[in-house]
Amino acid sequence: MPGVYVGVDVGGTKVLAGVVDAQGHVVRQARRATPGRRVEVRHVEDALDAAVREAADGEPIAGVGVAAAGFVDAGGERVMFAPHLPWQGERVRDRLAERWGVPVALDNDATCAALAEWTYGAARGASSAIVVTMGTGIGGGVIIDGLLVRGHNGMAGEFGHMQVVPGGRPCECGGRGCWEQYSSGNALVRDARERLGELPSLLEEACGGDPDLITGSMVGDAAEEGDLVARHAFESVGDWLGVGLANLVAAFDPEVVVIGGGLSAAGDRLLEPARHALVRSLVGAPHRDVPAVVTALLGPSAGLVGAAELVRRQERR
Repeated sequence: MPGVYVGVDVGGTKVLAGVVDAQGHVVRQARRATPGRRVEVRHVEDALDAAVREAADGEPIAGVGVAAAGFVDAGGERVMFAPHLPWQGERVRDRLAERWGVPVALDNDATCAALAEWTYGAARGASSAIVVTMGTGIGGGVIIDGLLVRGHNGMAGEFGHMQVVPGGRPCECGGRGCWEQYSSGNALVRDARERLGELPSLLEEACGGDPDLITGSMVGDAAEEGDLVARHAFESVGDWLGVGLANLVAAFDPEVVVIGGGLSAAGDRLLEPARHALVRSLVGAPHRDVPAVVTALLGPSAGLVGAAELVRRQERR
């Protein structure tokens, strides 16, 4: 009897597993907390196992796709480095396949999200697309001529660490001036904190006068209420988003650009300044078709949907 395909999105704070049907719909989900980086590898894999089995709900499993928040090697076998997980060069795919007794596919979480948006979401039907995921940082994926580009090391799409400001803000990666230091969830919060005091702001009350307590959701709520500090923060992050997108469009010339991740929930508050900055910054913009910049359709399930699609395609080959 054929079984179900399960996708798992493994991040720094949560493991989200879901049964995904052939149309990309999530039938059932299960969630576990990620044990963290300073634990034994088996504890993370135990959390994956529990989430997968709960999502399957007793049905036979045909295959499991794993979307990992880290660098995955070109063979899709190892997680080489994960900033919030204990995997360091670990043979994750083979170990999980042995545990479950079914085929397992492994890739980076943003790459899986890109595959999902291209197969079922906002980039469906496009011959080429750039998918940018914006959360705490920036990740993404590239589709060219109907093929998902993974790169020589399997690490294509690490857009957040393109340098956009030489000698700029320090980044957690060890570099300076990385794109995600100017356009990400962290950048949004930092910008709002730095602007506090310039204008009267709802954020002062929300954070009790302590800027360090400001969160991304606070900034989003304040922007909805018309708060100028919050809106200026979104404009700045959106403008920098467009600057980075101009580099990607110049390099890959995609048909469409899809913005996903938690920050994409801001919609046009983020994307309108990005579109203007893209046109302003893109070489030859008046003489070319500038790609549409659109919001992703699959939301927080994109990673697990793409992971399930990955293993389904692997089994079709």
